[in-house]
Amino acid sequence: MLIRRAMLAIALTLTALSPAHATAEHDYAKDEYAVVAGGKAPNGKLSIAAHGSGEGGRDKFRVYLMAEPGHRRLATLDDISENNNLDTAPDSYHAGWSPDSHYVAVSFRSDRHILTLNIYRIEGGRAQLIATPDLFRVMTGHQVDRKTDGDMRAFGPGVEWLGPRRFRFSEHRLFVMQDAGLADRLGAFCKSSKMDDGRYSVEFSARAEVELVRGDRFRIGKPEPGAFWE
Repeated sequence: MLIRRAMLAIALTLTALSPAHATAEHDYAKDEYAVVAGGKAPNGKLSIAAHGSGEGGRDKFRVYLMAEPGHRRLATLDDISENNNLDTAPDSYHAGWSPDSHYVAVSFRSDRHILTLNIYRIEGGRAQLIATPDLFRVMTGHQVDRKTDGDMRAFGPGVEWLGPRRFRFSEHRLFVMQDAGLADRLGAFCKSSKMDDGRYSVEFSARAEVELVRGDRFRIGKPEPGAFWE
């Protein structure tokens, strides 16, 4: 499930890659549209595939909605390109489909320790990018701000579908901060430890059930403390 992949992707991907080659790349053939991990839709009629050109697939890299079984390109997924990704290998991208194949969540590394997760509504052969929940904002009242929230070193969101319009969303963030104030405020949602240089490592972890409602909006249930990476 995507929630497990998202939690493990940072650690497993970085462990598998050598320090000298921190990206997972793929040289695509001209007509090769490679299905990403979990990319086949439950209805068997759609898939998510990656394609690029040039060395390592870096040129014009995109991720596409495909029609199956003919593997015909239908639409380009917005907000995934060579400008915001770290990897081009298809198995570095993870798709999680809703049971009715009307929504898909796609996660990928946008930085070495940062995962981006995009959610798309699939309708009429098109993929419409919709908003993604932000549990840190729900808990603190603001989005991550490096001026006040320290240096965010890692981020791992995840989706586990519970029904056609419901999913469990998880969010993990790792900060380096001057003090443990955030951990003190958020209690069970954080773990902190003092580093050798006097700063604090603060891990935030939360999860909540989310319901998609009309207008591509969502309703977030009461957040609960999530699992921690350690």
